[in-house]
Amino acid sequence: METESEPYVRLTTLRQLHQVMADMNTARSLADTLQTVADGVVNGLGYELACVNLVRPDGDLVVAAFAGNSAAEALITGRVGSRVSWDRRLDMGEAWGDLRFIPHTEGWVLDEDDVPQWYTDGPEPRFEDEWHPSDRLFAPMYTPGVQGASCGELIGVLSVDRPRNGRKPGAWGREALQMYAFQAAIAISNARLRANMQRALVRLEREQQALRASEESFRQAFEYAPSGMAIAEMGGDQHGRILRTNDALCRLLGRPASAMRRYSFSDLVHPEDIGTLLRTSAEGGRAELRLGRRDGTYVWVSLRNSVVADAADGPRFLLTHVEDIEERKRRELQLAHRASHDSLTGLPNSAELRSRLSARLCRRPQSAELGAVESLDAAYAHGQYTAEHPAAYDTSGHGEQPPGHGHGFDFTQGPGPYDAFDHHVHTIAPEGQTDDGTKGLAVLFCDLDGFKSINDRFGHNAGDAVLIEVARRLSGAVRDGDTVARLGGDEFVVLADGLGRADAQDLAVRLRNEIIQPVRVDGRTMRVGASFGIGWAHCGMTADEVLKSADERMYVEKRSRPKQHRRAG
Repeated sequence: METESEPYVRLTTLRQLHQVMADMNTARSLADTLQTVADGVVNGLGYELACVNLVRPDGDLVVAAFAGNSAAEALITGRVGSRVSWDRRLDMGEAWGDLRFIPHTEGWVLDEDDVPQWYTDGPEPRFEDEWHPSDRLFAPMYTPGVQGASCGELIGVLSVDRPRNGRKPGAWGREALQMYAFQAAIAISNARLRANMQRALVRLEREQQALRASEESFRQAFEYAPSGMAIAEMGGDQHGRILRTNDALCRLLGRPASAMRRYSFSDLVHPEDIGTLLRTSAEGGRAELRLGRRDGTYVWVSLRNSVVADAADGPRFLLTHVEDIEERKRRELQLAHRASHDSLTGLPNSAELRSRLSARLCRRPQSAELGAVESLDAAYAHGQYTAEHPAAYDTSGHGEQPPGHGHGFDFTQGPGPYDAFDHHVHTIAPEGQTDDGTKGLAVLFCDLDGFKSINDRFGHNAGDAVLIEVARRLSGAVRDGDTVARLGGDEFVVLADGLGRADAQDLAVRLRNEIIQPVRVDGRTMRVGASFGIGWAHCGMTADEVLKSADERMYVEKRSRPKQHRRAG
């Protein structure tokens, strides 16, 4: 580099400076850029040694590139100097614009700090402008901004040593180094930006690959799942509309995928299960209900919901898993039917009979008459709720409320004369022995006459056949809604609501006439008779009390007839 004493700068020097600046901006990576910056100081600015100290994220400076001496490069490259030590250096010595020159007369105090440095030998200078081996010259590099660097952030420091002409740089040399540091800061910032962009692109590509792999994995899991799956819209006017279904769900419902997209689950659910569907939450909700097939039949399924989103802030969708539980429900219904029905005749058994009878009865005695005031008190003041008739609206979130606190008031505890505010239609019975037009719940207790002799003469198989035929005849002779149950052995009970005394007597005669008809079993003709006792159920009684009353009346009726007339023949 020419000195300021010369009246001009050689054209070759400018070309070299232009070339090294161009090389800085064409380097392919940050490491190449840093090395190009160090090499440019040596090749273009006329210094024998150059070092690039780069600011790390923690603020300290690391030796990132070195040029001019391979031994010194191997010694200090990668070593770190603290930010405090560097700040002290940049505040010492003489300020040459943005440059900082520390003469050997002051630099000796820096020999013991932690900044990586090298030492060069040479003779003592003979002239004032000669370079001393212990002189130090630093060119701070700041983030691009207004030239002058005072408004930018320090990104590194260029350390230069040993000008080739042996002299301290003059005005032109200082301006060239300062301009070079400014351009180097731009090149380093651009290289960092490119590196960050490349890393971001690589990370984005990896994320996209992972996303594509995840989407493909989800697609395969969705499409080839052995149980039904569907994706539906969530929110908005089209909430619940099915967007996509897998083959398993289409096969389960017998509908093509194109047709499924015209429906929502509320369109497919059984009318009796629509409430269950509406109560099922979107996130983690489960429900067991019936969905309609294309052929008009229904299949029991288990629904399990979850919410999925396209992206962090993207639209949310409802992912519904549909499992076929038809076989399990069938077994459950079979077990429930076996538990509540007689295995031989298929009629409701004793437990089911008592359950149906108890559902019609409450604790209010038949003699308790409700006036207008008492009815209002029953509806609004009393706080008791029976197990059969819970509160219609439970705002507390629990299935029942403490007695006496139905509306937040403290009422006196104790059983009342009737059950309050239960919407229960009280069962009453006709009074007296004449038909006064009162309709009630008749309980007809039937005991077969002569059945034991059939068991003894023809065996239990014949007896079972007779019981099955009697059950069929009884079931066919009553109205829809009436109950025919088998208590056990040869005892049957009929519950018939809405009958007066004359109606009950007529029904007993009609049933007896059905029973006494001949029964053919294995080619043999058999006959049995029947004794009926008519009891009346009313509120204030228990199911056992009602059945006992009818049973007693049946024995009275049986004893009232001669033994030879009890059988039909």
